[in-house]
This record gives sequence, structure tokens and C-alpha cells, in this order.
Amino acid sequence: MRCVIARFPFHLTKAGVLETMKGVGPEPVTGESVTIGRRRYPVKQVGAAIIRQDRRDFSAGEVVRAMTRLGFACRPAPRAASADVTPLQRASALLGAPASA
Repeated sequence: MRCVIARFPFHLTKAGVLETMKGVGPEPVTGESVTIGRRRYPVKQVGAAIIRQDRRDFSAGEVVRAMTRLGFACRPAPRAASADVTPLQRASALLGAPASA
């Protein structure tokens, strides 16, 4: 598949992406991510690996579009927690316990 990332045309294939990412450990995911095999990688890490350019040269959106077209599952960045919820209330909600006032 032909795509443009960082104003340069690239011919990417699913097999090529899988081969490039084989043996590469994922960095901690803090923003958007793409699932390759059984691992979740940050989108910028995948982009830097497959096009061999600095992460500042391309946007996460460009890589997400390309990976989605190739058939990889992409996830958006996690939403920030609401400011009106205390850490105790958030932990209680995660545990399924009723929140205390």
C-alpha cells in the first residue's frame, strides 16, 4: 500500500511491518497505540521503526491512518481522568466498591 508520511511516499505492507517490528520491545504506551501481533506499541515508536525517520518529523495521525489501512488495530489515547473525582473515589470505582463522600 502506498501512503504518505512526513511528506514522503512509502510503500508499506502488513508483512513488512510485522517483520520490522519482530524482536522490538514495546515502549510504555501513554498516547495512541497500535496492536501488532500480541503487543501494543506507541504509534510514534512504530512510525519511527517503519519509516526510519525522527519521531518529530511525522504525526501520530499519519501512522494511525496507515496502520488502520493495513489492518492493524489502533487505539486512541486514554482520556484524562475527571478533575472532580478524587483518587480514593477512582480507586473505589475500579474495585467496584461504593464511593465514599
